[in-house]
Amino acid sequence: MKSLARAEDAAELIRRLGDVRPDSARRWGRMTVHQMVCHLGDSFRMVSGEKAVVETSTVLQRTLVKWVALYAPMRWPAGRITTVPELDQCGAGTAPADFAADVARVRAYVERMPLEAGTVAWPRHPYFGAMSVADWLRWGYLHVDHHLRQFGA
Repeated sequence: MKSLARAEDAAELIRRLGDVRPDSARRWGRMTVHQMVCHLGDSFRMVSGEKAVVETSTVLQRTLVKWVALYAPMRWPAGRITTVPELDQCGAGTAPADFAADVARVRAYVERMPLEAGTVAWPRHPYFGAMSVADWLRWGYLHVDHHLRQFGA
Protein backbone atom coordinates (compact mmCIF):
# COMPACT_ATOMS: atom_id res chain seq x y z
CA MET A 1 0.00 0.00 0.00
CA LYS A 2 1.55 3.29 -1.09
CA SER A 3 2.33 5.85 1.59
CA LEU A 4 4.65 8.76 2.29
CA ALA A 5 6.18 6.42 4.89
CA ARG A 6 7.93 4.66 1.99
CA ALA A 7 10.78 6.66 0.46
CA GLU A 8 10.14 5.22 -2.99
CA ASP A 9 6.50 6.35 -2.91
CA ALA A 10 7.45 9.88 -1.87
CA ALA A 11 10.11 9.92 -4.63
CA GLU A 12 7.47 8.86 -7.16
CA LEU A 13 5.25 11.81 -6.19
CA ILE A 14 8.17 14.23 -6.35
CA ARG A 15 9.05 12.99 -9.83
CA ARG A 16 5.43 13.38 -10.94
CA LEU A 17 5.27 16.88 -9.43
CA GLY A 18 8.12 17.72 -11.78
CA ASP A 19 5.89 16.71 -14.71
CA VAL A 20 3.24 19.32 -13.87
CA ARG A 21 3.45 22.48 -15.97
CA PRO A 22 1.61 25.82 -15.71
CA ASP A 23 -0.36 24.85 -18.83
CA SER A 24 -1.24 21.29 -17.75
CA ALA A 25 -4.88 20.65 -18.63
CA ARG A 26 -7.27 19.26 -16.04
CA ARG A 27 -9.08 16.01 -16.67
CA TRP A 28 -11.82 16.78 -14.14
CA GLY A 29 -12.84 19.36 -11.57
CA ARG A 30 -12.71 23.14 -11.66
CA MET A 31 -9.26 24.00 -10.34
CA THR A 32 -6.49 25.19 -12.60
CA VAL A 33 -3.18 23.38 -12.26
CA HIS A 34 -1.76 26.27 -10.24
CA GLN A 35 -4.77 26.28 -7.92
CA MET A 36 -4.29 22.53 -7.47
CA VAL A 37 -0.65 23.04 -6.44
CA CYS A 38 -1.73 25.69 -3.92
CA HIS A 39 -4.49 23.37 -2.66
CA LEU A 40 -1.90 20.66 -2.01
CA GLY A 41 0.30 23.20 -0.24
CA ASP A 42 -2.60 24.37 1.92
CA SER A 43 -3.48 20.75 2.75
CA PHE A 44 0.05 20.08 3.96
CA ARG A 45 -0.04 23.37 5.89
CA MET A 46 -3.19 22.03 7.58
CA VAL A 47 -1.31 18.88 8.63
CA SER A 48 1.62 20.87 9.99
CA GLY A 49 -0.70 23.17 11.95
CA GLU A 50 0.16 26.23 9.88
CA LYS A 51 -3.38 26.51 8.48
CA ALA A 52 -6.42 26.01 10.68
CA VAL A 53 -9.49 24.26 9.31
CA VAL A 54 -12.86 23.55 10.87
CA GLU A 55 -13.69 19.90 11.38
CA THR A 56 -17.02 19.00 9.82
CA SER A 57 -16.81 15.22 10.14
CA THR A 58 -19.72 12.95 10.87
CA VAL A 59 -19.58 9.54 12.56
CA LEU A 60 -19.92 7.90 9.13
CA GLN A 61 -17.01 9.93 7.72
CA ARG A 62 -14.80 9.21 10.74
CA THR A 63 -15.37 5.47 10.46
CA LEU A 64 -16.49 3.82 7.24
CA VAL A 65 -15.66 6.61 4.78
CA LYS A 66 -12.20 7.10 6.31
CA TRP A 67 -11.42 3.40 6.10
CA VAL A 68 -12.63 3.12 2.49
CA ALA A 69 -10.80 6.30 1.42
CA LEU A 70 -7.51 5.28 3.01
CA TYR A 71 -7.39 1.52 2.79
CA ALA A 72 -9.81 0.13 0.19
CA PRO A 73 -7.96 -0.93 -2.98
CA MET A 74 -9.46 1.73 -5.23
CA ARG A 75 -8.61 5.20 -6.48
CA TRP A 76 -10.42 8.24 -5.19
CA PRO A 77 -13.27 9.13 -7.58
CA ALA A 78 -12.67 11.92 -10.08
CA GLY A 79 -14.63 15.11 -9.50
CA ARG A 80 -16.80 13.80 -6.66
CA ILE A 81 -14.94 15.00 -3.57
CA THR A 82 -15.31 18.53 -2.26
CA THR A 83 -12.96 20.23 0.16
CA VAL A 84 -13.42 22.49 3.15
CA PRO A 85 -13.55 26.25 2.45
CA GLU A 86 -10.15 26.84 4.06
CA LEU A 87 -8.50 24.59 1.46
CA ASP A 88 -10.57 25.74 -1.52
CA GLN A 89 -8.61 28.02 -3.84
CA CYS A 90 -11.89 29.67 -4.88
CA GLY A 91 -12.61 30.33 -1.20
CA ALA A 92 -10.20 30.91 1.68
CA GLY A 93 -7.35 28.92 0.13
CA THR A 94 -4.00 30.44 -0.78
CA ALA A 95 -4.06 32.32 -4.08
CA PRO A 96 -1.56 31.15 -6.71
CA ALA A 97 1.59 33.27 -6.88
CA ASP A 98 4.77 31.90 -8.46
CA PHE A 99 4.20 28.46 -10.00
CA ALA A 100 7.74 27.13 -9.53
CA ALA A 101 7.91 28.34 -5.93
CA ASP A 102 4.49 26.87 -5.13
CA VAL A 103 5.52 23.49 -6.61
CA ALA A 104 8.77 23.62 -4.62
CA ARG A 105 6.76 24.17 -1.41
CA VAL A 106 4.64 21.09 -2.10
CA ARG A 107 7.78 19.07 -2.83
CA ALA A 108 9.28 20.21 0.48
CA TYR A 109 6.14 19.13 2.35
CA VAL A 110 6.18 15.70 0.66
CA GLU A 111 9.78 15.31 1.80
CA ARG A 112 9.18 16.74 5.29
CA MET A 113 5.97 14.97 6.32
CA PRO A 114 7.54 11.52 6.80
CA LEU A 115 10.42 13.05 8.76
CA GLU A 116 7.99 14.71 11.18
CA ALA A 117 5.90 11.56 11.62
CA GLY A 118 5.53 10.79 15.30
CA THR A 119 7.54 13.82 16.41
CA VAL A 120 4.78 16.43 16.17
CA ALA A 121 1.10 16.41 17.03
CA TRP A 122 -0.88 16.46 13.81
CA PRO A 123 -4.44 17.84 13.97
CA ARG A 124 -7.70 16.11 13.30
CA HIS A 125 -8.65 15.77 9.65
CA PRO A 126 -11.65 17.95 8.71
CA TYR A 127 -13.60 14.94 7.36
CA PHE A 128 -11.90 11.89 8.91
CA GLY A 129 -11.36 13.17 12.46
CA ALA A 130 -8.55 11.60 14.48
CA MET A 131 -5.89 10.02 12.31
CA SER A 132 -2.90 7.88 13.22
CA VAL A 133 0.55 8.64 11.81
CA ALA A 134 0.04 5.77 9.34
CA ASP A 135 -3.33 7.23 8.31
CA TRP A 136 -1.82 10.68 7.71
CA LEU A 137 1.07 9.30 5.65
CA ARG A 138 -1.32 7.19 3.58
CA TRP A 139 -3.62 10.20 3.13
CA GLY A 140 -0.65 12.36 2.07
CA TYR A 141 0.25 9.94 -0.69
CA LEU A 142 -3.34 9.44 -1.87
CA HIS A 143 -4.19 13.15 -1.85
CA VAL A 144 -1.18 14.17 -3.92
CA ASP A 145 -1.64 11.18 -6.25
CA HIS A 146 -5.32 12.06 -6.78
CA HIS A 147 -4.54 15.64 -7.81
CA LEU A 148 -1.55 14.73 -9.97
CA ARG A 149 -3.78 12.29 -11.86
CA GLN A 150 -6.28 15.16 -12.20
CA PHE A 151 -3.66 16.89 -14.39
CA GLY A 152 -2.25 13.84 -16.14
CA ALA A 153 0.93 13.53 -14.09
